[in-house]
Amino acid sequence: MAWWEWLLDGSGVVLLLLLAYGLGLVLRRRILARHGGTFELSHRLSAESAGRGWVLGMGRYSGERLEWFRIFTLWPRPKRVWAREQLTYDGRREPVGAEQASLYPDHVVIRCASPTGDVELAMSLASLTGFQAWLEAKPPGADWNVR
Repeated sequence: MAWWEWLLDGSGVVLLLLLAYGLGLVLRRRILARHGGTFELSHRLSAESAGRGWVLGMGRYSGERLEWFRIFTLWPRPKRVWAREQLTYDGRREPVGAEQASLYPDHVVIRCASPTGDVELAMSLASLTGFQAWLEAKPPGADWNVR
């Protein structure tokens, strides 16, 4: 085989792998969204440098938990999970500096307190309204885990 035939075959394999990856991402998102309660949610993994550390993702409400999934991975399980009773909403702000390029255009940054430290999330205003309602929805003394 000539070198250009190897190059052509290699390019075809790479193209097929990229196509399979894209199809896998679409299928994963549809499967996760099948149960409802999903929305675009970015999470700041590292706050070491200003405006950096943001990862795009998708959030899903699952009973008493908020699950966060990275957007560009095929892993079916959430990367982070927060229990409702452990989160306290501390306020919101507009993205500044490099955050404006890292996040979706209409998203706001919110800060929540948790037992493990501060949690920074970014979501749309409509999703923020739903998030605040979800945080406040549990009546005192109710145990949603009992069936």
